[in-house]
Amino acid sequence: MKVQAIVSIMIFKKLSELSDSDLNKLHSRGKGLADVGASVDAILENVQKNGDAAILEYAKQFDKADLKSLQVTSAEIEEAVASLDSNLLKHLRQAAENIRRFHAAQLPKEIWYIEETPGIVLGQKTIPLSKVGCYVPGGRASYPSTVLMTALPAKVAGVTEVIVCTPPLADGTVHPLTLAACKIAGVDKIFKTGGAQAIAGMAYGTQSIPQVDKIVGPGNVYVTYAKMKIRDYAEIDFPAGPSEVLIIADDFADPKMAAADILAQAEHDPNSVSVLVTPSEKLAKSVFDEVEKQSRTAKRKEIIETSLKNSAILMTGNMDECISFSNDFGPEHLQIMVSPDMEDVVLNQIQNAGSVFVGNYAPVPAGDYASGTNHVLPTSGYVRMYSGLNTAHFLKSFTIQRISKEGLGEIKDAVIDLAETEGLFEHAEAIRKRFEE
Repeated sequence: MKVQAIVSIMIFKKLSELSDSDLNKLHSRGKGLADVGASVDAILENVQKNGDAAILEYAKQFDKADLKSLQVTSAEIEEAVASLDSNLLKHLRQAAENIRRFHAAQLPKEIWYIEETPGIVLGQKTIPLSKVGCYVPGGRASYPSTVLMTALPAKVAGVTEVIVCTPPLADGTVHPLTLAACKIAGVDKIFKTGGAQAIAGMAYGTQSIPQVDKIVGPGNVYVTYAKMKIRDYAEIDFPAGPSEVLIIADDFADPKMAAADILAQAEHDPNSVSVLVTPSEKLAKSVFDEVEKQSRTAKRKEIIETSLKNSAILMTGNMDECISFSNDFGPEHLQIMVSPDMEDVVLNQIQNAGSVFVGNYAPVPAGDYASGTNHVLPTSGYVRMYSGLNTAHFLKSFTIQRISKEGLGEIKDAVIDLAETEGLFEHAEAIRKRFEE
């Protein structure tokens, strides 16, 4: 099948024609953690040993920022907010309210009980974590949306102290939009540090940065590796590397919209992945042509062209093959752009996805910013075992048992028999003693 050349080497094939190399390229995205292991391990060790001094030195080395202190002051926050356009602040607040409302709906009961056996009342109490650290990337762009997506669910859950770490600019400041989002979200403390050193600071604690119970938020391969390594000191949400989208589409999909969605994902990062799978060769060709056309005028063209080398438009024999490929791929973002009568048919068969967007008018950027769902999601196929960031990530539970003598009597024989079978005879005696005259 001949198609016009595209500046990027984007895979354009029938699914059945993919080589082992093609499949490996698509499925191995974001898996290069071992490549950065030695350098990240050195950073973690240095921060654990030297605290603030190490982080300030890394700010000079990586961010070209000569900082006197790590914590953002109240004056810096107020100055940042005052510098921003009022319309932009209004839209930040609108997004924040939608995010807050959606995550509040996820809250479980604080405490509940059941009594299936008379005299045995069982329950569970759910409480928030005490301290949470949110990592907000910087560098190529400012990400105030990530502040809202990480800090607001923590606040909704009732976390006592929420801190943010984000890389400083070369002049030692933090982007005003990031600071404004922190204020809107109710962040308690903000620190000027990024990369693996920020993860180390939150995990181990330093003279300035408090040690937290959990670290959440996306980042590059260095951040992801660091998060995976510090789990003896703080829990994490999940691995979250370069962003990705998979689009399942049929002839109902608008080629211009689908192409725009591919480019929107591609502009995130040179390592981002965009895949479209469709049983329609006509749609595949139209989308390919649109990607070629729209990429010519894209503002972040260099990033997009590199990202598209990781991407693909794949043609299948039928919709079932599209669904099967999607479940095997396990995308961070899944768009379903099919005829209305097929939407639920496809959706009901989806097993692995971070967040699902249904319909031509449900693009990923809606969830990235303002619809209310969370954009911090597992990548690289980790959706097979992790859920996207939600209120439950900031909660922990313990169980409760209220047992009367009558209730214990209902299960005493079972407990004694099972304990003695396991050779734990004093366990059995602990039950018997309660029934001696």
